[in-house]
Amino acid sequence: MSDSNQALEYPKTRKADQIDDYHGTPVADFYRWLEDPDSEETKTWVDAQNQVTFGYLEQIPAREKIKQRLTQLWDYEKYSIPFKKNNRYFYFKNDGLQNQSVLYTLTSLDGEPRLLLDPNKLSEDGTVALSGLSISEDGQFLAYGLSSSGSDWQEWKVREIETGNDLSDHLKWIKFSGASWTHDAQGFFYSRYDEPNEKTQLEDVNYYQKLFYHRLGTSQTEDVLIYERPDEKEWGFAGGVTEDGKYLVISVWRGTDPKNLVFYKDLTNPDAQIIELISEFEASYNMMDNDGSLFWFRTDLDASRGRVIAIDINKPAKENWQEIIPQSDDVLEGVGLLNNQFVADYLKDAQTVVKIFNLDGAFVREVELPGIGSAGGFDGKRYDTETFYSFTSFTTPATIYRYDMISGKSTLFRQPNVDFNPDDYETKQVFYSSKDGTQVPMFITHRKGIKLDGNNPTYLYGYGGFNISLTPSFSVGQVVWLELGGVLAIPNLRGGGEYGEDWHQAGMKLNKQNVFDDFITAAEWLIDNKYTRPEKLAIGGGSNGGLLVGACMTQRPDLFGAALPAVGVMDMLRFHKFTIGWAWCSEYGSPENPEEFQVLHQYSPLHNLKPETAYPATLIITADHDDRVVPAHSFKFAAALQEAHQSEKPVLIRIETKAGHGAGKPTAKIIEELADKWAFLVRTLDIAVN
Repeated sequence: MSDSNQALEYPKTRKADQIDDYHGTPVADFYRWLEDPDSEETKTWVDAQNQVTFGYLEQIPAREKIKQRLTQLWDYEKYSIPFKKNNRYFYFKNDGLQNQSVLYTLTSLDGEPRLLLDPNKLSEDGTVALSGLSISEDGQFLAYGLSSSGSDWQEWKVREIETGNDLSDHLKWIKFSGASWTHDAQGFFYSRYDEPNEKTQLEDVNYYQKLFYHRLGTSQTEDVLIYERPDEKEWGFAGGVTEDGKYLVISVWRGTDPKNLVFYKDLTNPDAQIIELISEFEASYNMMDNDGSLFWFRTDLDASRGRVIAIDINKPAKENWQEIIPQSDDVLEGVGLLNNQFVADYLKDAQTVVKIFNLDGAFVREVELPGIGSAGGFDGKRYDTETFYSFTSFTTPATIYRYDMISGKSTLFRQPNVDFNPDDYETKQVFYSSKDGTQVPMFITHRKGIKLDGNNPTYLYGYGGFNISLTPSFSVGQVVWLELGGVLAIPNLRGGGEYGEDWHQAGMKLNKQNVFDDFITAAEWLIDNKYTRPEKLAIGGGSNGGLLVGACMTQRPDLFGAALPAVGVMDMLRFHKFTIGWAWCSEYGSPENPEEFQVLHQYSPLHNLKPETAYPATLIITADHDDRVVPAHSFKFAAALQEAHQSEKPVLIRIETKAGHGAGKPTAKIIEELADKWAFLVRTLDIAVN
């Protein structure tokens, strides 16, 4: 099948007469009708687009071979980091190709594990996922959240751990919330929204979250309202019980801004009021533990890269706050307490470093990690002397270690066996100068001994937003790309958290163009250094990374051979009108603000497509149940791109059904999507597959 537009007949998309006025600027929105995912016209359009897309993908000979290799590689045992409650250990295990990982419990590490919860049995196609869990302090009860078809909406239930039986408790309309038990194991705190309109629950805006206490064995209608703010519709509440069981600590969030407030309630006094400890959105405060009235926080107040402070709630004035661990050159990602010591997780040039400090802030030692990569875990109780962590890199699958806090020794606990040889590949980190001279790091992974002759197919992947850091991690999808002879390049763009809050702010709101410049410069660096050339270069990213791809392909269509924007934010003038989109105004700015509108309009992918332009071969990926970034973004962008595009290269949209933004997606659907992505690149970048 040829790649010509004659061979690819795109569905006709009706153009409506919609013109909006933004601060005196008229803006057309021809495809507004695609915002309704349930209309018959939209459903017909989705079916027609999928027919063209899958018709194209099915013609690619390498597609089935890629899918088989993905399936073969994926079929290995995967373990989560174990954690302990009372005298029980808990961990997740996936036998290999199970759609969802299974929760097990055991009473000793060398004992026989017992299956506690298998989400695969909750639906025939694996589209019901476990989306949260919390175990009571006595190890008697498991509260767990379920999500269907990838939705952010959760339903919570309670299981008795000894018998494996579910109790009658059933909580609904929960989103962006965990559960935190009181130490008497009688119930837990959680946050929910009011019941939405059943027909429009996947699009409606989410405001007015409320914090409740649920007592076991009672109906949700009897739950006790702990805190709400009818005067602050954007506030959300995360309630957590301290390890000593004496306090409920409420972190108040607003949008996706990392700045938060901290309130608390004395649980030993039934009449205690909620006290506002930190009542200004001026910094992030993550409480890690307390010693009586002394509360310890990781904060970026006056420290962009993070530090540890102590606040005595009996003397809460700022002049009484103590600094325990000062800011360093590296970013303090998080801190836990084990063996009555602080375990501090740092990021040094996007690689993990773990250090241990005494409670007075005195440095004890650095944890010896297995190599350069990403480590996570080190969870537990304040006086625990054992803990677990996982270590991964681009060529090392997540390997679990047990760590002895007293001796400082790591011992291998679980090592996966994957059918490929990591020694055949290498990863290096380079630094390049962005458009304004800022030094940006980039990880490059490829088979050893490749020729730098400009002919290597290269996949440039990025995110650049919401204070999220891209650190080395293993994925079967990446391995298959490397086996196809591909180069994997991942730059740490501004907007992420790799160098602290200053780095984040340098890529948000009015500074968002810096992120696109960082990504475009990364592409130019790869070309200048002979890794690849435009015809062999693909770009990819999801969610905020989908916006990144959309903005860069519209700004520099000449620079890329292919583009894979997934579940992207493509309409920067209407993103705030759906579900939790309003919360991103703290990251992107608001179209309601004249100055911020100008910047949003300048880079909004939907609004910067130019007629009769040759765009890269494009495979847009979205899902019909995505209630985080609603599919209208991708629908409208696809319709506009197909109309503007003037080239033989294909412009397609792949619309997954019964799936959402990505969380909890079944293994089978992940493999199918990856096979389609790589097959699309094999065809459009002209990659020879043996």
